Amino acid sequence: MYFLRRLILFVPLLLVISFIGFCLIYITPGSPFDRERKPASPEIERNLARKFHLDEPFWKQYLRYLGVGYDRDETGKIRWFQGGLVRGDLGPSQQYRNHTANDIIAQGLPVSMPLGFMAFGFALGLGIPAGILTAVKRGKWEDYTGSFLAILTVCVPGLLVGPILVVLFAIHFRWFPVALWETPWHAVLPMCALGLYFSGRIARLMREGMLNVMQSEFITAARAKGMSETTLLLKHAVRIAILPVVSYSGPMLADLLTGSFVIESIFQIPGLGMPFVNSELNKDAPVVVGLVILYAALLLVLNLLVDLAYVFLDRRVKYE
Repeated sequence: MYFLRRLILFVPLLLVISFIGFCLIYITPGSPFDRERKPASPEIERNLARKFHLDEPFWKQYLRYLGVGYDRDETGKIRWFQGGLVRGDLGPSQQYRNHTANDIIAQGLPVSMPLGFMAFGFALGLGIPAGILTAVKRGKWEDYTGSFLAILTVCVPGLLVGPILVVLFAIHFRWFPVALWETPWHAVLPMCALGLYFSGRIARLMREGMLNVMQSEFITAARAKGMSETTLLLKHAVRIAILPVVSYSGPMLADLLTGSFVIESIFQIPGLGMPFVNSELNKDAPVVVGLVILYAALLLVLNLLVDLAYVFLDRRVKYE
């Protein structure tokens, strides 16, 4: 019943999120056509506003975006709204001419998703072992070194890590391509630059989880029974200590899958990061709200999967 209730709430939550996103774009000053190379005349601006229905009141614009409702033409004939969010149509882009928000997401998501999954795997593969090692070697040089490196990766932004990786491994050593998205080798540097920050966060979470679990009574009892340290760590301690990492993985993966503006800009990757920022700066409501809904949907689904993973990892967790 718990998961069924969560699924039922998906649609109302997405509608609320779409309404909030639409409100924020609506109250933002300016128009989508303010950044044109040549300022348009007032008559052209009025025609553009009429074409994209920007001259209508807020409630009517939002209902039109949803695809719910109707208006009347000059003869008084009723015309039901076509398309809309309820039909899966996010509307035409006001910044990217001759493109819809669906087109932009369809073009960018197949690039941002593989990059996000690879960065996610890189962060887990680096952060979890580092967290376990620093917890097991607590108070020793491995702990100090690993903790320092984890904090360093969290403090150094991708804006700095990306150019350093390009200079070292693409320009100096010539091991990897500089930019673009054509071969698997093109994904290595952006994957590292994007996942390095999250690996530090995961290492810190894993270390704290391991330290807490290692002080638990069942660990003491298992040691007293003569269980080997390796079996104790891998079979019992890690299973509980990884729960904070699992909780963090849902929002982290949703963030990675929807693209990173900084990393995609540095490596010239045609993902979702650049269109999102450009559309937000140009008040392109269909694209911005569409990407917000996409991010929210990913976040809701991944958080549900996180709750499901808790049931398998910790038998004490039960949902009613």
